[in-house]
Amino acid sequence: MTLTKAAKTTQYIIETVAPYFNKHGYTGTSLSDITKATGLTKGAIYGNFENKEDLAIQAFNYTVKTRLWPVIETINAQNTGLKKLKALTNFYRNYYDHVSEYGGCPVLNVGVDSLNHNNALYNRVVSVIQKMTQGIIDVIEQAQQEGSIKSNLDASSYAKKIYAQIQGSVFLAIISKSNENMQSMMDHIDQMIDQEMRI
Repeated sequence: MTLTKAAKTTQYIIETVAPYFNKHGYTGTSLSDITKATGLTKGAIYGNFENKEDLAIQAFNYTVKTRLWPVIETINAQNTGLKKLKALTNFYRNYYDHVSEYGGCPVLNVGVDSLNHNNALYNRVVSVIQKMTQGIIDVIEQAQQEGSIKSNLDASSYAKKIYAQIQGSVFLAIISKSNENMQSMMDHIDQMIDQEMRI
């Protein structure tokens, strides 16, 4: 589908300011920063978005799509639940390299930044976390149906445990600017899968 000139401008603004919002946060990104980064006027910006909050949410959606969608594709490329769980940990082993130039993990950055400042953005982050967790639940349940994961295991509890461990190691990876903590935690999750979850 061919984009209209207006749609191209909207997309250009989102792609240009998304890394800026991810690095500096909602409160740390001024309209002056946005006009300077895009080379567009205030009127051009507000002609494409309702307000700064609308732009920040669409920028977050774009960042999630470009930084987190690859993990979904990596998981979906596998045909069994167990392989999908291992694909998840393999993806996150080098996650720092995947997000470092973008200013870090969008869920972590925007979640902390918006927690006490912007409910709409915070709610969007919570929605992404819920979808990521539900995705892990679905994979565990698939593995249970295939007979590779214990059928009496609480899929929701383990999915939350896995996602919490991933996000904790993402925090340490970003702060330490290294994949070392990611790789250590992914080894730990793999060990949990093999020793606690597998039949």
